[in-house]
Amino acid sequence: MKTFFSILCLVFTLSSYSQLKKWTLEEAVTYAVENNLSVKNIELELEMADIQKKEAIGNMLPTLNGTASFSSNTGSNINPVTNSFENTTFLSFTTGVQSGLNLFNGLQAMRQLQRAKLQQVAAQYNLDKMKDDIALNVVNAYLQVLYSKENLKNVEAQRQITLEQLERTNALVDAGMIPRGDLLEIKATLAGDDQRMIAAQNQIKISLLNLAQLLTVADYENFDIAESDYEIPLTTITEQPVDAIVQKAKENRPEMKIATQNIDLSEKDLQIAKGAYFPRLTAFAGYDTRWTDNDFFNRDFVHQLYENDGNYYGIQLQVPIFNGLAARNNVKRAKINVERATMQKEQAELDLEANVYLAYTDVMGVYASYQAAVKTEEALSQAYQFSQERFNEGFISSFDVSQSKVRLENAQSETLRTKYDYIFKLKLLELYFGIPLY
Repeated sequence: MKTFFSILCLVFTLSSYSQLKKWTLEEAVTYAVENNLSVKNIELELEMADIQKKEAIGNMLPTLNGTASFSSNTGSNINPVTNSFENTTFLSFTTGVQSGLNLFNGLQAMRQLQRAKLQQVAAQYNLDKMKDDIALNVVNAYLQVLYSKENLKNVEAQRQITLEQLERTNALVDAGMIPRGDLLEIKATLAGDDQRMIAAQNQIKISLLNLAQLLTVADYENFDIAESDYEIPLTTITEQPVDAIVQKAKENRPEMKIATQNIDLSEKDLQIAKGAYFPRLTAFAGYDTRWTDNDFFNRDFVHQLYENDGNYYGIQLQVPIFNGLAARNNVKRAKINVERATMQKEQAELDLEANVYLAYTDVMGVYASYQAAVKTEEALSQAYQFSQERFNEGFISSFDVSQSKVRLENAQSETLRTKYDYIFKLKLLELYFGIPLY
């Protein structure tokens, strides 16, 4: 009973923690990067690159292999001890060890090792890029949740204002100062506020669901983020010339490092392919011994193995003369891959330049839109307050007040949209400049 109670307390504690857990932006990004399946897949590529490196090192080491064979021979067969044909039934056993060492193979073994090291670096660059892409997606989804939550607060605040206005309108109608039609207009406005509040609540659920899916968090019901006041951050990135940002991106971005590494890999493949033109020189050595049950001298097993043993050693030269043009075609194929990798790097540079210029233009444009939205919201806020005063004095109808309120709500929504759009685009531009996302 005590054990059951302890388990129940533990489950309750974990459940309470899950419900109270509020994800910060840093926690969300870190968790996504560490648990994303695409990241884990590229981490496996890193492990494969490490195996290829060890394999390349192994190809440069001597080989050592042991053999053993036991057979029953009937009819005319070569006696492994006397090395002559015997037309009888006998048993035989042979065993030995062989070793080989590659002395020269057109430097292919050494270049395979160099290529394996390049592949390790390329896999790390791919991992870095994948982490950046995932982090950007998480930041965007996280900011969308913040926007949805702030938007709901604005809608709730406007609904509260409508309720207060409804109360004042009731009083004015009861006093006979305004017609009852104005009261109906305010009630219609309140119904519209209720609809917008429901839509805003649903938008929060959708944005939280999108973020939870990015984080591969299954507990959607209890998933939530820490509500922080994300104001427009101070930055000096917009003071940088766009050319300086482009240059910095070319130096730091994984896209360019991957493209450069792919050229190095293709050039190394070309060197490996050309190595097939060169002769091969290998050294070999071995030891073997044998036994048979029809030994002429009737020696026992151990004596035969001891007296019938032998060793050998030497070197072998293999000169390629004609191999169906395989070596030449492999070289041509490798040259094409070098050209392709070079063009891909040029294209990557063009794409990066375009992306940086676009990000820079977006940041400047969205910030201007945000400033304009703030001014518009301030002006419409004053206009709405003025319309309320004129309505209370009986100079305008409730319809005019409602229209002023709708314009203010739209302006508030636009301010929030441009604010979080600017924050995200600013983070993207900073990432191109080498500034971390968080």
